[in-house]
Parts: sequence; C-alpha cells; structure tokens
Amino acid sequence: MLSKLVRAAALLFPGLLAGAFGYGAVNVLYAFREVPLDVRFTFHTALMRVNGPVMQILMGLTILSALILAVRSTSRSRWSAAAASALAVTSFLVTRLGNVPINQEIKVWAVSGPPSDYAAILRRWELFHFTRTGCALAAFVVLIAVVVGSRTAGHGAAVDRAER
Repeated sequence: MLSKLVRAAALLFPGLLAGAFGYGAVNVLYAFREVPLDVRFTFHTALMRVNGPVMQILMGLTILSALILAVRSTSRSRWSAAAASALAVTSFLVTRLGNVPINQEIKVWAVSGPPSDYAAILRRWELFHFTRTGCALAAFVVLIAVVVGSRTAGHGAAVDRAER
C-alpha cells in the first residue's frame, strides 16, 4: 500500500506544480502583457500574496515525494527520482532567489510606480518563471518515467508484494 501511495504522491504533487507554473507561463503571463501597467502590478502583487504559501508547500511536497520515491527505488530509478528532486529544488531556488525579490519590487511599483528600467526587470522575472516552469515540468516527466518504468518492469509489483 505504501508503495502505491509513494508513487501516487510522486506524480500528484509534481504534476500540480508543473501545471500551476505552466498555466502561469501560458495564460497569466500573456494576460499581464495585455493590461495597463497599474492593473498588472496590482494583480501581480495580489496573485503573489495568494500564491506564495500555496506554491511553497507544493514545491516542498514535490521535493519530498521525489526523495521518498528515490529512497524506495533501486538503481537507475533511484538516480532518476533523485534528479527529479534536484530539479524541484532548482525550481524552488529560482523562485526564492529570482522571482521573489522581483515580486517585492513589483509590490512597491504598484504603489509608487515603476522605475525607468521596469521592462528589463519584468523580462528577467519572465526568464526566471520560464526556468522554474521548465525545471518543474522536467521533474514531472522524469517522475512519470520512473513510475511507469517501475510498473512495466515489474519492480512496482514486487515492491507491493514485499510490503504486504
């Protein structure tokens, strides 16, 4: 039973993370470009206030579920799951060190207006966002391969039998 739960978590949390970042990259980001700057900055600030805790928890659960899968896997699957966890850590670090500081600047802009180089700063935010989205998506794809590969190779069934 635990093995099924571990595999499910290793797919659910990374899938939600990649989906949330992907939605932002495909829809929200382009919608931001279509509205006046004051609307963008106000909405961006509100969105980040709501997203902050949710996405941090989701990144943590993604890292943890991939690590648990790595510990419970063998050979190549272990290394692949560990690599997926590292990709999720990279996504977290890009967020904390890249996007979050710019989010703090945008919060100020929503009140006092943007600096003259705001367009370059927004492009940098977008680059960080695409980077973290790519890392989250890559982690999800790797974990799909690990889970599907372990089931098709019969490893998952053997683990299930051993845990009963």
